[in-house]
Amino acid sequence: MKRIAKFQKVSKEQFLEGTEGILTAEEAEKVYEEIRLPRRATKGSAGYDFFAPYPVTLAPGETVKIPTGIRVWMEEEWVLKCYPRSGLGFKYRLQLNNTVGIIDSDYYYSDNEGHIFAKLTNDTNEGKTVELKAGEGFMQGIFVEYGITLDDDADGIRNGGLGSTTK
Repeated sequence: MKRIAKFQKVSKEQFLEGTEGILTAEEAEKVYEEIRLPRRATKGSAGYDFFAPYPVTLAPGETVKIPTGIRVWMEEEWVLKCYPRSGLGFKYRLQLNNTVGIIDSDYYYSDNEGHIFAKLTNDTNEGKTVELKAGEGFMQGIFVEYGITLDDDADGIRNGGLGSTTK
């Protein structure tokens, strides 16, 4: 297996900024110390599980933005694709609002340190509430190699997250 990436925590300052309006500064400081890096559950797993940094409850129809506290360095020509964990999607119709999170290799170098956020919606049609405990897996990331066209001439530099490459 080719090793092409490494997960890291963002700085404490970046995490505190990402949790403004979600957690108090004191709560965020405590949560930061407990952040777990994504891991595969088995050697045959394709996905790296992302763990909830703090408890999250989502009633039917509710949406929440989760700052994971995680960034990822990866080699060029690779991308990290993020999906809800299969069981949560199956049981609750838990969905990422952008359907698939795409983390490009150059996102790591953004001003926000490449901080990965997840925006989730409980899209249940059965009235089920999703309750994630701190440290529970909620999203999985899969590394995928990609190619480019023969006439590709992209030379832009990323600095930001959502929508930053079209500005």
